[in-house]
Amino acid sequence: MEKKIAIISDIHGNQSALKAVLDDIGPEGKIDHIYCLGDIVGIGYETNEVLELLFSRGDISFVLGNHDEAILDIIAGREPYSKKRERVHHEWIASHLDRKFLPYLLAIPTTIDAEYNGKKFIFVHYHLDELGEFLSVDYEPTIEKLDFHYRDSSADIVCFGHHHVIHHFKTKKRLYLNPCSLGCYPKPLASYAILSIGEHGEIGVTFKEVPYDNKEFLLGYNRLKVPDSEYILKMFHGNQHLQYL
Repeated sequence: MEKKIAIISDIHGNQSALKAVLDDIGPEGKIDHIYCLGDIVGIGYETNEVLELLFSRGDISFVLGNHDEAILDIIAGREPYSKKRERVHHEWIASHLDRKFLPYLLAIPTTIDAEYNGKKFIFVHYHLDELGEFLSVDYEPTIEKLDFHYRDSSADIVCFGHHHVIHHFKTKKRLYLNPCSLGCYPKPLASYAILSIGEHGEIGVTFKEVPYDNKEFLLGYNRLKVPDSEYILKMFHGNQHLQYL
């Protein structure tokens, strides 16, 4: 029978957007599974609210994102990838993280393999190099570059995030899918994707944008004095907060 999975990515500490998407997906059992492609926290400040929502469900699998990794590194006393302003921001997020969530975060893998109706999936935050490190964002991806990078993979579908735009590339070898960032967008819309896998392996993809009220979330950056607020609100939220000031 047909299988349906939801793909969410780059929540970035935005609880309002996440709740809107989970309400749109529906309760557990409505679809077969949800895959979260990392960057659960960081940028947005609603860290604990987001983690409470996600870990309260039993139908979500996770892969680790670069922001998640940086914050775990800081908590563990390791040097994160982030520097200067981003490092200060990550330290602030780490200091506000409820430690009850640490065991869950530490158990998150870098990649997940799955199979539905004969179609093999890889779920990853972004493309990895030979050492398992995230590559820099390719702002001009092509099917040739993607096929070359995954040339040794047997996957039929590669799902990834990190780059906050939709990717939907179909080659003779496989499908490449990025559902866009759920929590960082210049409009009050939360993005995700639904994949249907037919009984005989046919694939259907639906990209969804769910409207939500982001006023209090945007105003909270300044109210809570979140480090690097001015840059974050401009670069990741399109300065939407200005309409409320």
